Amino acid sequence: MIATQNPVEFRGTYPLPEAQMDRFAMQFGLGYVEPAEEVAILTAQAEHHPLDDLNACVLLEEVLALRHARAPGAGERRGEALRRRSGARDPARARRAARRQPRASLSLIAAAQAVALYDDESYVSPEHVQELAVPVIAHRLSLDPQARFSGATATSIVEEIVKTVAVPA
Repeated sequence: MIATQNPVEFRGTYPLPEAQMDRFAMQFGLGYVEPAEEVAILTAQAEHHPLDDLNACVLLEEVLALRHARAPGAGERRGEALRRRSGARDPARARRAARRQPRASLSLIAAAQAVALYDDESYVSPEHVQELAVPVIAHRLSLDPQARFSGATATSIVEEIVKTVAVPA
């Protein structure tokens, strides 16, 4: 499932409670399109909506097979995922860290397996885990006010963890 959240500045939009944010596997910010791109979108959609041209790109059987597929090597990455998640539990900077529940670690491993399958790799690599650490872990952190005041962000904390956790040989 994919869910969207409007920016907080919009009337009637409020940040999700911490317990609900932890239930999302990943968070991505899409940002805004440039004005010229927006004009092109408006012009193109005035003539023809792109959803009218959508066709299935996979068969139901393929989707069901992918649901049960697992990229090998995830076992070797479990410890690495746990070290990255545990690094986000720094009480000096985070009021609410990547929760004690294993949800962050489970999401990180599952996402790494999905990317490995998508990349047609025969195993989950450390790079898969590193690539996904920020979108999987950062939204689960609530920073201490002092950390925020000093310029830290959840993203910068997880990026620092990615740089400092040793990649297994």
